[in-house]
Amino acid sequence: MTPLKMLTADEKLAEIRRLYFRATKRTIRDDLARALDLLKSMHSEEERARATVYMEGLAQMRSDWARQSEKAKRPRN
Repeated sequence: MTPLKMLTADEKLAEIRRLYFRATKRTIRDDLARALDLLKSMHSEEERARATVYMEGLAQMRSDWARQSEKAKRPRN
């Protein structure tokens, strides 16, 4: 069994950025959950501040896609 590698702040930010750019409607919930876990593991406010734009973007994508799904489920009159 290989030991888990502890990620640096830059590696965590890079992973959040990767999640942001590769997120799809199907994966957004898991991507956002993973990004939140990475964000929580960052030790300083400075580190977390660098990830803010990606976190806000992921949250906005989730919101937009959820809204689209709700519209698609509504019956048309």
